[in-house]
Amino acid sequence: MSVFTSVSIPQLKTWLKDYAIGELLELKGISSGITNTNYFVTTNQDKYVLTLFEHNTLDELPYFIDLMSHLASHGIPCPRPISDKTGQSLHTLNGKPAALISCLSGQDIESPNSKQCSAVGEVLAQMHLASASFDLQPNHCNSHNPRGADWRIKTASLVMPNLSESDQQLLKQNIAFQASLDVSQLPMGVIHADLFRDNVLFNGDEIGGLIDFYYACHDVLAYDLAIAVNDWCVNIDGSLDAPRLTAMLSAYQAVRPFNAAEQAAWPSLLRIAALRFWLSRLYDQMYPQAGELTHAKDPHHFKNILQQRIQSNIKHF
Repeated sequence: MSVFTSVSIPQLKTWLKDYAIGELLELKGISSGITNTNYFVTTNQDKYVLTLFEHNTLDELPYFIDLMSHLASHGIPCPRPISDKTGQSLHTLNGKPAALISCLSGQDIESPNSKQCSAVGEVLAQMHLASASFDLQPNHCNSHNPRGADWRIKTASLVMPNLSESDQQLLKQNIAFQASLDVSQLPMGVIHADLFRDNVLFNGDEIGGLIDFYYACHDVLAYDLAIAVNDWCVNIDGSLDAPRLTAMLSAYQAVRPFNAAEQAAWPSLLRIAALRFWLSRLYDQMYPQAGELTHAKDPHHFKNILQQRIQSNIKHF
């Protein structure tokens, strides 16, 4: 959600000629995030979000557009892709694939409370259930996780030479741990894969919407919850905050209970989720992408979380 590709108002006006969304009033870059270019687009009819995809090709994007449309139609609060007059939602702008989506109400939360964590757990479980029918469609099933085990191995090799000896050992230890973990018997389906605090909008304690589905893929459902827990339910030192953790887990399992295999794998999934984001932040820090407005997030935060998950083997059930 950074601005890597600049778009001018005249360029956007030309691009929007095929859309029936009214007269353009304002174009404003969104500076948070690190992957795609995003702008707020305000017309005399409504407010939208324009996304230019910095890494995806046009052929890769229908999965995400179709997923958001599917979830929105099943009552999940997420952006709705906007079609042009010909019914198309994907185009190119300044050489990049681009899409316009609805702008949801609310704002992200810096310091979530237990009630907000409960709301996130509930809606994530609802999303997992609602996406089951989407996942069964032949053109949507088994979407590869672009940041799965293979990516973690490759990225580890890229960042390894730039790490201290102790961090190299920590990384090697966890890549080996990943190789020993068998997740083949765990329930799988469509996961958001990036449900951090900046990807959920709140109006008070009520969720206004889930955003940024562009890491969504087919993977272990409980891993998706582990990713959320590692951001929503942690203290400054990376340790888990018991009230928020209990709130999120209880709300999730009230909708979709874990089976025995998921309960046994839970501590390991928390650890793998921490490894994934330590690696991505290390990579972004070492190989920054040039951008007009960009934010590189601190990898030490997820290193601390990873170390905490290694030390703690508590099952929270």
